[in-house]
Amino acid sequence: MTQEKNEFTDEQISGIEDPADGTRTDEETLGPDVEAIIAERDDYRDRFMRALADAENARKRAEKERRDAEQYGGSRLARDLLSVHDNLTRALAAVTDESRAASAALIEGVELTLRDLENIFSRHGIKVITPEIGEKFDPLLHEAMFEAPIPETPAGNVIQVMNHGFMLHERLLRPAQVGVSSAPVA
Repeated sequence: MTQEKNEFTDEQISGIEDPADGTRTDEETLGPDVEAIIAERDDYRDRFMRALADAENARKRAEKERRDAEQYGGSRLARDLLSVHDNLTRALAAVTDESRAASAALIEGVELTLRDLENIFSRHGIKVITPEIGEKFDPLLHEAMFEAPIPETPAGNVIQVMNHGFMLHERLLRPAQVGVSSAPVA
């Protein structure tokens, strides 16, 4: 493919008017019709730029909504599965040494099921919030189920964990349900 070079002959060049020779092509000398056309052009240019900005904003908003739907679309299902995690955790907490010896295979099956559920949770961005006893109460992650004055325990610390909490990526699915120490009665 060859590229053509733009060359002008002397006749073509002499036919072009030079503004320096006294002819005016300013917008001021064009008349009211041309001024109206220029105003209309400017209006269309402004509308066009606004339409472009609106389209770009709509594209960004749609992209954010798509990402959110991808990350958080399964939050209802995840919330429904939290009770399964709670029940398996409670079942394992209720196991005594006697029952562990008598039902080792059953208990191992429950442990494997809980571990598998936690692996599925982690693959989908669900993290378990497990507060520790003595940890400072955080209202963004914990839900206080009760308060109790405990001697030699600072007020506002976790004293009992009733249920684990869960996060889905950066959103709280369910706060951890905890008991909190209050100021001891004097």
